[in-house]
Amino acid sequence: MPLVDMPLEELQAYEGRSPKPADFDAYWERALDEMRAVDPQLTIEPSSFQVPYAECYDLYFTGVRGARVYAKYVKPKLPAGAGKHPALLQFHGYSGHSGDWTSKLAYAALGFTVLAMDCRGQGGLSEDTGGVKGNTLHGHIIRGADDHEDQLLFRHIFLDAAQLAGIAMNLPEVDPARVAATGASQGGGLTLACAALEPRVARLAPIYPFLSDYRRVYEMDLAKNAYEEIRDYFRRFDPTHRREDAFFERLGYIDVQYLAPRIRGEVLMAVGLMDTITPPSTQFAAYNKIVADKRMVVYPDFGHEGLPGFDDRSMAFFQAMR
Repeated sequence: MPLVDMPLEELQAYEGRSPKPADFDAYWERALDEMRAVDPQLTIEPSSFQVPYAECYDLYFTGVRGARVYAKYVKPKLPAGAGKHPALLQFHGYSGHSGDWTSKLAYAALGFTVLAMDCRGQGGLSEDTGGVKGNTLHGHIIRGADDHEDQLLFRHIFLDAAQLAGIAMNLPEVDPARVAATGASQGGGLTLACAALEPRVARLAPIYPFLSDYRRVYEMDLAKNAYEEIRDYFRRFDPTHRREDAFFERLGYIDVQYLAPRIRGEVLMAVGLMDTITPPSTQFAAYNKIVADKRMVVYPDFGHEGLPGFDDRSMAFFQAMR
């Protein structure tokens, strides 16, 4: 089989290259305290898009640092007395948005509430309040890397994902014990971060997750496409790599491999072994640290693309919560 990374047996034992900050756990406890102190100022308004078997809403909440965050909210119309039902959180790829309403409706037809978040400052309606020192030319991974570690933008986006999970669990129609999450690429990374920071998430299906093992990406000469901003940072701000170690340690705060041990929900993850966008080893660095029940579905001949059958498998996995 062709290889772009390690052989599978090495991937299954790989533990990552990027450094973990010594105060990582304290960092995230402090971040969660900040999130919990925020008044979400939740607003829910009917959307202009509607279907007969579900209600579609525009949902906004206030996240950390005052940003207003948007999510599509789809609530199934169920018979009176049906009781509480499951919910699914959906997270999108890097630079994108929450997608069309139609992509939520299959789950609504199955009796799931669906919430799909727009990441702040990307292609949707959520707000990026900014206000950091250093580079903001492009790239959310490095946003805030030259400022205090609490200013990292992905810190805030990870907290938005966890906050949305808490909002879902408090919706009157939702069973808080049956909330799941899914997404591909950045959405896969946010799925892991969400379930780590809100460990009540019961099931998660991340697909080739982004935002893991940054140093490995750089050393593989794959700091391009989604990770291009890492190379760009060195070229513009540290051309002799004088601060390389400190830079990768700073990114360690927003490396999902180090959040992964916090996950308590059951995991179904997919990886393509020909992936040159989010290299397989970076994905296994996170997967191998998950201590909860987990399964990895391996696609040997596939890269960062649609993985045949995995959407159906994920849907069956989530329906089993019912």
